[in-house]
Amino acid sequence: MRVAVLFGGTSAEREVSLSSGREIANALLLMGYEVQSFDVTGALFAQLADFGPDVVFIGLHGRMGEDGTIQGALEVLGYPYVGSGVLASALAMDKSMTKRVLSGAGIALAKDVTVSRTRLQEARERTVQLAEEVGWPLIIKPNQEGSTIGLTLAHDPEEAMAGLTQAFSYDTQVLVEQYVTGTEVTAVVVGDNESPEVLEVIEIIPQAELYDFDSKYKQGGSQHIMPARLSAQAMRMVKDYAARAYQTLGCRDYARVDFIVAVEGPVLLEVNTLPGMTPTSLVPDAARARGVSFGQFLDQLVQKAFQRAGDREVIPS
Repeated sequence: MRVAVLFGGTSAEREVSLSSGREIANALLLMGYEVQSFDVTGALFAQLADFGPDVVFIGLHGRMGEDGTIQGALEVLGYPYVGSGVLASALAMDKSMTKRVLSGAGIALAKDVTVSRTRLQEARERTVQLAEEVGWPLIIKPNQEGSTIGLTLAHDPEEAMAGLTQAFSYDTQVLVEQYVTGTEVTAVVVGDNESPEVLEVIEIIPQAELYDFDSKYKQGGSQHIMPARLSAQAMRMVKDYAARAYQTLGCRDYARVDFIVAVEGPVLLEVNTLPGMTPTSLVPDAARARGVSFGQFLDQLVQKAFQRAGDREVIPS
């Protein structure tokens, strides 16, 4: 059975995607699949046609990969693929839109404003106004980037202005959020949209003040504790919110839902429909905590994608 692994691409998360793609391809090769990796370029679709994959595994992160664009192209071309579909991918990539959709699902969210680069003075004024309402510091981040790229923890107006400038260098829209303190956790959710399962809730202890890029991808950058050290009530709420967000956005196969568990309870930060698969990533850790190897986990995802296309059993060749 042939599996095409897409990785690399042109987003700000290219280097993370290259790492994810290598890990995915190597694990699938060990599981017995015929695998070919494709660094996503303009020639991608001709290359896919030459290879003729039975399933496409998307190892891309960020724009032009996690935002529904590649998913839509694969739908048109008729290739089964692992992961959420076009709508869920587009919604989850847009942090502001995610919050709008989830706000009606009874999920606790940090207070925020979305500001535009075309109205810079208004962006500054609204940022300061939010700080007056919820207090400093604030989190400032591009609306459609991942891996904390372009993110700033701003403690005062001067840092906020610098944070806006940095975030606007990545996106025309920026999300400014209340900074919520507490225990950082992530819930790995798997399965179909009708009956998702929370595979594991992982507590994250970064070496830095924030769970930033280096904390995520450098060896020793953070400690992962499984299961997270939460009260029974907080754990139930995290699992409930994670499954509810997964269903509300229309996710499938797998996703990672990030939270801060404050004194008042869990606050959802964002939903990742194509979370990292690097050696330091959280999804492989969650699978291993359940006694499932990385290769076995990927095998299950490939089989589900193929079954969606033909509803038949998959045996690697």
